[in-house]
Amino acid sequence: MSLKTGFLYDESYFWHDTGNGAICLPPGGWIEADEHGESPKSKRRVKNLLERSGFIDELEIIKPRAATREEIEMNHTPAYVEKVKQLSDTTGGDAGDLAIVGTGSYEIALLSAGGAITGVDAVMEGKVQNIYALTRPPGHHAEKDKGMGFCLFNNVAIAAKYAKKKYGLKRIMILDWDVHHGNGTESAFYDDPEVLFVSIHQELNFPPERGFAEDVGVQDGEGFNVNIPLPAGTGNAGYLYALEKIVAPIADEFKPELILVSAGQDPSVFDPLAQMIVTADGFGKIAAFVKSIAERHCEGRLVVCHEGGYSPGYVPFCTLRIIEALSGLQSKVTEDPFYPAIKGLPSDILAPHQKESIEEVIKIQSKFWKMEAKAQV
Repeated sequence: MSLKTGFLYDESYFWHDTGNGAICLPPGGWIEADEHGESPKSKRRVKNLLERSGFIDELEIIKPRAATREEIEMNHTPAYVEKVKQLSDTTGGDAGDLAIVGTGSYEIALLSAGGAITGVDAVMEGKVQNIYALTRPPGHHAEKDKGMGFCLFNNVAIAAKYAKKKYGLKRIMILDWDVHHGNGTESAFYDDPEVLFVSIHQELNFPPERGFAEDVGVQDGEGFNVNIPLPAGTGNAGYLYALEKIVAPIADEFKPELILVSAGQDPSVFDPLAQMIVTADGFGKIAAFVKSIAERHCEGRLVVCHEGGYSPGYVPFCTLRIIEALSGLQSKVTEDPFYPAIKGLPSDILAPHQKESIEEVIKIQSKFWKMEAKAQV
């Protein structure tokens, strides 16, 4: 009997309180109070859609455990961890640049990082074939000594360090398809040849000073950091082209023993914090492509952790398509209900300037990997 795809969540994830605000800023001055962009709504509605469609019954439900403080400190300084705890235990506050700590957020952040760890255990111990972890708060911006961009503890970086320590893995691949650069994850492994970090993101979005194609790692880690900055307006075709021409050849040479994904559904066409045009079906194709890499090299061991995505209406459909692709099954939601509003957009067209941006990365990475100097469509 084949293993199921896992689905991990906890009600506590939806109780992390980011307060009110407008898109990504706190209220004040000319900014009228509104629901904060990183509200629980888009994440809770993923679970709701899975339940409403009945597709959750096709999945193996996994409950997370909380990460220990020792596990968190594999990636973060004790002083920073204590700062988050103190803010959480008192009145809340900011643990960095737009890194909101609500009262009680420390324990929820431990459970979020623990969810990524639980996902690693689940695939490594053969409980599930692969897993989608609906973790919150997100993590990929969090640096070792500060939070950033809604992120408190770097869930995926902690999970990778845990996997190295517990299972002795020497080749872990982290793919970050969140529309914002995974600066915290990059920092964690910038000199580490045992972790291949690949970030596909919108150029100059957030943080604007990070994520350049020329940033390839240092010392022993040189060549094991791959940034693929894409122009605003890139859709399904551009992401799939980058996966085919850059990610797959590098992965085929690296031969990962485990793949972790920072899955932000904020490259979607409706996201308020980005300017990309990826559709729900596009996310399904992206996930299927990554799954095929995992099947080639690591017996399908794939842990996908939720990061960003700020369109409460559309994120659930994007995430459903990802989970369908991981499981190889089709839900009852056969049509994208938003498609009539976006069918005229060039999501499935690779524009020349998008192709050129990807080929610039190929030129840089061909110094380290066996790649075509110039890709062909």
